[in-house]
Amino acid sequence: MGKQVLVIGLGLIGGSLALSIKKEHPECTIIGYDLDEEACKLALSLQVIDRYVTDYKEAASTADFIVLATPVQSAIAILDEFLTIEIKDSCLITDVGSTKKDIVAKGEELMAKGVSFLGGHPMAGSHKTGVAASNERLFENAFYIITPTASIPFSKVIQLQNWLRGTGARFIELEPEAHDLYTGMVSHLPHIIASALVQEAGKLGKEHPIVTELAAGGFRDITRIASSSPSMWRDILLHNKEVLLTMLEKWEMSMKDIRSILAQEDAEAIYAFFDEAKQLRDALPAGKKGALMPFNDLFVDIPDHPGVISDVTGILAEEKISITNIRIIEAREDIMGVLQLSFRSKEDVQLAKKILQENMYDTYETS
Repeated sequence: MGKQVLVIGLGLIGGSLALSIKKEHPECTIIGYDLDEEACKLALSLQVIDRYVTDYKEAASTADFIVLATPVQSAIAILDEFLTIEIKDSCLITDVGSTKKDIVAKGEELMAKGVSFLGGHPMAGSHKTGVAASNERLFENAFYIITPTASIPFSKVIQLQNWLRGTGARFIELEPEAHDLYTGMVSHLPHIIASALVQEAGKLGKEHPIVTELAAGGFRDITRIASSSPSMWRDILLHNKEVLLTMLEKWEMSMKDIRSILAQEDAEAIYAFFDEAKQLRDALPAGKKGALMPFNDLFVDIPDHPGVISDVTGILAEEKISITNIRIIEAREDIMGVLQLSFRSKEDVQLAKKILQENMYDTYETS
């Protein structure tokens, strides 16, 4: 009989991990659990899982590998319940949370019982949510951070990577505190700033509705990350409180510095501010998956002509290139229009770009 894998939380991440495990370990039985039984039924019908349970504790007692694909607070509560039941000594438990310090500390309590917990964080996502959006290629070439502690044998780190090798991810080991510091800067703080910008624009938009219309372009794109789960980000902030409080304090100081040089009309300092930012940004790795969800977008110039949009989508459909989102940025009489096409991966972007250029369409990406 093959080994049993229990995936608790059948959303995009849980479902995608289930598919990648299933692909690499076809002999295993993938058991699913979700608070929403309809999600369980959908996962079963889509063959993301082999069966589902309505009580994960019973399934946990016989599982060989358990994935907690839930928000951090829920995962900690589940680990608390695991402390009260019998789990196989050989069982390995991991999570997918965006903060690691608190849950790893809870996992250490399980280690005292002889059960291995190893924190994990796959740094990949999609603009789509739910188990229906599950994709076994979601994690390809993405960073997958593992946060072992001194009490975890190295063999367990290897074991986790073997369970997850079907993801095609790039595994990195970090201490829990280091993980929370780094992701605080490149993921958590940007989400706070984006959400604050959207709120400020919303306030001004109530007095001046034209602001909402103007924000439909570039502003909407640069604040796209604000369209994330409020409950998830509530948990992230609360579990990375100390790191983010320090970062917010430094951010406020930076804003005061900018306000000061602007008030003084210090042109040289203002130029230096933007020049340094440009150089740092230009030096960042391009074309790689990082902490924030990548924008796999392609922009296509289209003439004002009936049927042009269906022509573009038809060309891509013939090549079996899937478009995840499409938006018309500009399309008025006598003005060249722009289509913004979103894809699942950078590879799809490059293929679409090549095909459309062969069909005489001008395309470009943002960098």
